[in-house]
Amino acid sequence: MVSKELRAAIKLGEEPAYKIAHRAGISSSTLSKLICGIDKVRPGDPRVLAVGRVLGLKPEECFEKGADI
Repeated sequence: MVSKELRAAIKLGEEPAYKIAHRAGISSSTLSKLICGIDKVRPGDPRVLAVGRVLGLKPEECFEKGADI
């Protein structure tokens, strides 16, 4: 599951979500599905890690606690 920190970084960031998605190499609809929990997220999901890199988050900050990365 995507962490609260990642969700907050997207919502509170200066860039719109579609630009974050583009910089991470995913579509804005994929980002939305990841954040809303529509797409299943496994620990270490490369799409989530790419978004985290764009936002300057460490891999362990991208997933809910207890998820193996």
